[in-house]
Amino acid sequence: MPTYDYVCDACEHAFEEFQSMSAKQLKKCPECGKNKLRRLIGTGAGVIFKGSGFYETDYRSDGYNKDKKADSEKKSEKKAESKSETKSESKPKADKPKAEKKAKKD
Repeated sequence: MPTYDYVCDACEHAFEEFQSMSAKQLKKCPECGKNKLRRLIGTGAGVIFKGSGFYETDYRSDGYNKDKKADSEKKSEKKAESKSETKSESKPKADKPKAEKKAKKD
């Protein structure tokens, strides 16, 4: 059910009313009692689906998504750094020729 904005042309009282879409437009001002009430056209609100079948992560804010992306980039940088460190620390391949020499003796 949407929330409608109303304003009275007589006393300029403004308020919001929570009504169903099929409800008739209000006419009488609750402040002054005159039939000068007018419904304003608003921008509306975003639709959020609730219940099973929908994920709450579908409606995350832009700030949350930016932070999540920055965190994943930091993690990938750390992985790349750790891979380069392990390559430089690995043993040289000098042991391999010794194995080949043993195979030739047999």
